[in-house]
Amino acid sequence: MNSHAKQQYDALPYPQVVVVGGGFAGLELIKRLEGAPYKVLLLDRQNHHCFQPLLYQVATASLSADSIAHPFRRSVAPMPNVAFRMAKVTAVKPQEKLVVTDHGEFAYDILVLATGSGTNFFGNTAIEKEAMQLKSIGQALDIRSDFLQDFEAALYQQDEHSQKRQLNFTIVGAGPTGVELAGALAEIRRTVLKREYRELDSERMQIWLIDSNDRVLKNFSEQASAYALKYLQDMGVNVRFGARVTHFDGELITFQDGSTMDSRTLIWAAGVKGMTLPGLEAAEVPKANRYNVDRYSELEGVPGVYALGDVALMTEGKWERGHPQVAPAAIQQAVLLANNLLRKAEGKELKPFTYVDKGSMATIGRFKAVVDVGNIHLGGPLAWLAWMFVHLMALVGFRNRLQVLMGWAWKYMSWKNTIRLIIRPYVRQVEHQAVETPRG
Repeated sequence: MNSHAKQQYDALPYPQVVVVGGGFAGLELIKRLEGAPYKVLLLDRQNHHCFQPLLYQVATASLSADSIAHPFRRSVAPMPNVAFRMAKVTAVKPQEKLVVTDHGEFAYDILVLATGSGTNFFGNTAIEKEAMQLKSIGQALDIRSDFLQDFEAALYQQDEHSQKRQLNFTIVGAGPTGVELAGALAEIRRTVLKREYRELDSERMQIWLIDSNDRVLKNFSEQASAYALKYLQDMGVNVRFGARVTHFDGELITFQDGSTMDSRTLIWAAGVKGMTLPGLEAAEVPKANRYNVDRYSELEGVPGVYALGDVALMTEGKWERGHPQVAPAAIQQAVLLANNLLRKAEGKELKPFTYVDKGSMATIGRFKAVVDVGNIHLGGPLAWLAWMFVHLMALVGFRNRLQVLMGWAWKYMSWKNTIRLIIRPYVRQVEHQAVETPRG
């Protein structure tokens, strides 16, 4: 924003709406407030929107990072009443109507929290320190470097046991992220490892999917879960149910029953928690790590502050524990809040939120996916094509859609994961205690 544009923005005689977080909800909200009688300021510690459903494909060398990222300024630039600041929000002062950041304080008339969610380690600091996670592009690149480095390191191992430990990949959490990661790694074993690391016996690479529940994709239908389990097992993924990981030191995984497993890579996908901010504790639901909001997304007891998506806990109808922490729910909440803000500006009556469940889907590998839509439960190639179409169209920007489409086309025609580059080596804390491990 040049000085003239900044002066024009500052001179707008409208209430100031500050949006914290540029995920699905935040980005949808600012798009719908373009040209509205509000001054809108988007705050995010990154300068880009990340399409999280495809992070696992960056982590497994199928897509480049810029294929699923979209700069905020490219979206904001044509919007005369919207500005962006790259800043990390550290607290909120609701009495003073101020947002505190690492670059100063910003005043607001209306505050919208769309901070999303982070990885939930359930208080286990040892696992949090050593395990890998997948919530950002930086973390996806760490995983990509890690498994490629493990392939290279295994070539130098002198015995079978050492090679197996080097090539033992464990994923905790059999939700969509865990299932998709496990399937992608199984395809890498069948293609990249077998063809390009011929000195290694590819069967020594083991992929473990661990979950404390009794089936994969617990929130899907039983039919979809059964499809997914069969696909995983057919691809050679070891699935272990009813198991709870209690400790990981970078070399050894310990389970609640006392059993152990050698593994140098543990990826934690066992849960998420809302990213709440200091200053709004009165509205927090402690166990859920989410803000208690009404049907209009406004925080209970904190007027003028709203929460959307993963960080919002709204109860309605059968959703007595809140809506699922998925993109469609976040986007729907953002759409209604934007419409309600427009109604508020016009003095019209506000409308309450009602969630429309559009179904769930997950992909496991080539021609293998599951889809739940109402009473329809699909598996196989048709579900796989549906998954590809929905995710392609949901990407932000034509360039990203084209890049992803071309990346997928090349991968599925050539049977190769194309981005097998160790650009930024991942350094394990267990090996270099004095070196801080990059976490994205």
